[in-house]
Amino acid sequence: MGLRLRLAAAWTPEATLARALDHVRELTVGGLDTLLAERAPGALERIKGEEAPHTGPGLGPRRAAMAQAHTARVEALIEAVGRDEALRLGRAAMREVGVRLGEEARARLGAGGSVDDLVRAARVMYRILGIDFRVERSSPDRAVMRVSRCALSDWYTEEACLVLSAADEGVVRGLNPDMAMAFSSRITCGAPECEAEIAIGAPAGAPVGQGADP
Repeated sequence: MGLRLRLAAAWTPEATLARALDHVRELTVGGLDTLLAERAPGALERIKGEEAPHTGPGLGPRRAAMAQAHTARVEALIEAVGRDEALRLGRAAMREVGVRLGEEARARLGAGGSVDDLVRAARVMYRILGIDFRVERSSPDRAVMRVSRCALSDWYTEEACLVLSAADEGVVRGLNPDMAMAFSSRITCGAPECEAEIAIGAPAGAPVGQGADP
């Protein structure tokens, strides 16, 4: 593990977290805006006209504003193209965004190819979002991530979480191209914790687990 990753895992200033959160919002909301501009431009114009500013003191209001922006856009996409197609389009777009965020974090933090480096880098990124998690190794090529708290879940619908969790899955691929993650349960669907399986040494496109999303 490099020094940059070690230091970031130990402590990151709140001002740095706020800037990183704004970047996450820019990419994720921007990806959903691109879909709506193609599928429901009128809905996008309405949403932008109604939503409150997303900046302000503290991470909590920023997180809430971002999650509400996600939910509004996912709901508008569902109304425009139907639930199944909205989930398909939204998840594909968010997975791409997540890969980019993971690649940026890998370069910025100097993360290596080990599972420990993946977990430490993910912990830095999840601190930005207000997410607490633990990872348990189940076998040499498998691990399970369990999320006990997600600050965004208070603002997400089930569908918004289904779409945005694809960004988390993309982040893992971006942090380490030889690993893949897929969620099998979520707090927004009534589970006590979110759970995701991590495949270690998984080629791109390989199935991750029985409960993986499409």
